[in-house]
Amino acid sequence: MAPTAFINLLLPVARECHATYGVPVSVTLAQAALESGWGQSVEGNNLFGVKADSSWHGPVVMIDTHEVVQGTKIPVLDKFRRYASWSDSIRDHAAFIKNNKRYAPCFKELTGEGWARALQAAGYATDPNYAKSLIAVMRGRSMAQYDA
Repeated sequence: MAPTAFINLLLPVARECHATYGVPVSVTLAQAALESGWGQSVEGNNLFGVKADSSWHGPVVMIDTHEVVQGTKIPVLDKFRRYASWSDSIRDHAAFIKNNKRYAPCFKELTGEGWARALQAAGYATDPNYAKSLIAVMRGRSMAQYDA
C-alpha cells in the first residue's frame, strides 16, 4: 500500500486513540508503518508486532521473526496477538502502552520524536536504532502535523 493511502486509512483510529489513551497520532502512524512495512506485512492484522505474553487471552498467530540479543540479530519463532482488524490492532496497541507502567515516561513527552526516544528507553523493541527509525518515518512523512 502506498504510504499516503496507509496514513489516510489509519488516521481516524489513530486520532481516536490519541483522544482516548494519549498516544500521539504520529507515534501510532510511524510505528504501524515501520512495524508492518506500510501495511505490506501484517500477519494476524497485528500492525505493531505486539507479542502474546501470558496476559493476552485472545487469539494468537505464530510468526518467524528476529530479535537483537547482545548486538546480534537472531531468528525466533514467537507467539503474537491476532486481531479481527487493523483498527482493533491500533486500539489494543494504544491500551497496551497506556496500561503498561514501563511506558509511563512516554506520557511526559510533548512530541512524537520525544515519544520515540522514550519508547526505546522503556525497551519497546530490541532494535538499538528503533527510535531513529521511527523519527525518520515521522520526518519523512511530516507526521508531526497530525499531533497539532
